[in-house]
Amino acid sequence: MKTQLPKSSIIQFYQDTQALLPNQYIEMPHSKPKYIHPLSSDTSQTPEAIAEDIKNILESRHETLAAAESLTGGSLMAAISSVDGSSAVFRGGMVTYATPLKHKLLGVDPEIIVDHGVIYGEVAREMAEGARRATKVNDVETTWGIATTGVAGKGWQDDKKPGTVYIGVASEDGAESFGPFLFEPGREKVRKAAVKEALVRLREKLNQGGGSKVEGECLLVVCSSEI
Repeated sequence: MKTQLPKSSIIQFYQDTQALLPNQYIEMPHSKPKYIHPLSSDTSQTPEAIAEDIKNILESRHETLAAAESLTGGSLMAAISSVDGSSAVFRGGMVTYATPLKHKLLGVDPEIIVDHGVIYGEVAREMAEGARRATKVNDVETTWGIATTGVAGKGWQDDKKPGTVYIGVASEDGAESFGPFLFEPGREKVRKAAVKEALVRLREKLNQGGGSKVEGECLLVVCSSEI
C-alpha cells in the first residue's frame, strides 16, 4: 500500500533538496491541455529585429529589461543582447533550468510547483517578477522582466506534452502570463518559436504602456511557427 505524504512534507523536501538535476521535475499523469494560446499574428520579423524594436522603446523611456529562462536555455537573452547598444537597457538574467533554482533564485512559490509543475502560467509570471528583483541595481528593480518555461524535448513533463510553452511578462504595474502555446514539435523549433513569441508579447506590452494585473488564461488554438 502506498503512503501519501502530506503536501507540507513534499514542499519542505523540495525546499531542502540540493539535488539540482537539470531534468528534475514532478511527474504527473498525461492528459490533454485544456487551453492552447493563439500564436501572435506577427511572424514576419526575425527575433533580432523584434529585439531591436524593444531596445529602442526601452531606451526612449529610460527603462530596463531582465530575463529568466528555462527551456530556451539562454537563447532569449542571446537575441536581446545581439542588438547593438542593448547594454543601455538590458541588465541581464539567468537560466533556471533545474526546478529547484526557480524557487531558490527567482522566488517561485514551491507550493505552485508541487501542485502544478513548472510548466504553468503562474510559474512563468513569478519567474518574470523574480528576474526584475534579481537584477536590481542600487536597490532599483529592473523595469521589465520576461520569462519562458515549457517542454522542448520529446517527452511529456509535468502533465504537459512536448511543445507546450508559457511566457511571463512583468513590470511595476503587475505580471501576466501567456499560454499555454503548443508549438510544432522538434526541440530547436520549439525553442526558437518560444524566443520569438516571448519577444513579440513583450513588445506588445511595451506598446500598451505598462504591465497588466489581469490573471487567468485564454481559450485557444494549436499553433505552429515558421522562424
